[in-house]
Amino acid sequence: MSDDGPPDAIRQVRFRAAEGATTLLIVRHGESAAAITGQVGPLRDGHGDPSLHPEGEIQARRLGERLANEHAAGAAIDAIYVTTLQRTRQTAAPLAAALGLTPIVEPDLREVFLGDWEAGGEFRARVLANDPIIRRVFEEERWDEIPGAERLEAFDDRISGAIDRIVAAHPGQRVVVVAHGAVIGHVMHRATGSRRFAFATTDNASISELVVHDGRTTMRRYNDTAHLQ
Repeated sequence: MSDDGPPDAIRQVRFRAAEGATTLLIVRHGESAAAITGQVGPLRDGHGDPSLHPEGEIQARRLGERLANEHAAGAAIDAIYVTTLQRTRQTAAPLAAALGLTPIVEPDLREVFLGDWEAGGEFRARVLANDPIIRRVFEEERWDEIPGAERLEAFDDRISGAIDRIVAAHPGQRVVVVAHGAVIGHVMHRATGSRRFAFATTDNASISELVVHDGRTTMRRYNDTAHLQ
């Protein structure tokens, strides 16, 4: 006996992206190198530019294995994007090698600029100390509460512009975007209409998924770390 029920029964169906939709697999880079208070680490265009921590390298390999397996199983990946900061390139490297793709650099997806706290582990130290300005950052949900930090409006404009360009370049395709925690939080906020910091706790090497079609965005998953368990 069939499990479909009577001939006029209508079963539930799984989600399928509409023809021409762009699927974005938005990945946070792997864990970056530890900051040492008072020591200025590598910088690129004023931004802190640490390499991956050894644990981050393991995370990158596991991420690459998972997405490469999905690609082989039919969930094809057509392009990989990274930012100007080396931790995203290093995170993307195992997947890019497995698929034979050359990552595309999108400068406007670099991390939010933290102004006076950008270098020397200052931001991490302030978080651990529960600094009053850090409390205000999370109360007001604005990174620009930090002295000299990037203005919210400028951050919003560059992130939105970068995502729009990627979507326009890849209709009907599946794209991996390796970016940063604050960037991903802002992308998800824009996609869902949530509070600005509702998605501010994205894990390293996690996968979040958006499907964009005809100007509308559907969130399919957030902070998927099954490959790291």
